[in-house]
Amino acid sequence: MVDITRIGIDIANLTTRDLADFRAWFSAFDAAAWDRQLESDLTTGALDALADQALSQHRAGHSRPR
Repeated sequence: MVDITRIGIDIANLTTRDLADFRAWFSAFDAAAWDRQLESDLTTGALDALADQALSQHRAGHSRPR
């Protein structure tokens, strides 16, 4: 099991440069995880109901151009 408290302590003790490197790494890591989840949701149809609802609202005139 991962010890989140320990990870937090380790992050808090990083140098300014190492913290910047960690932020960049985590940002890329998090974006890739988000992309994988979105791709999975699209593949399984998990977002279909939301898309249908949005299109229905748009067709009913409940949207406007930006």
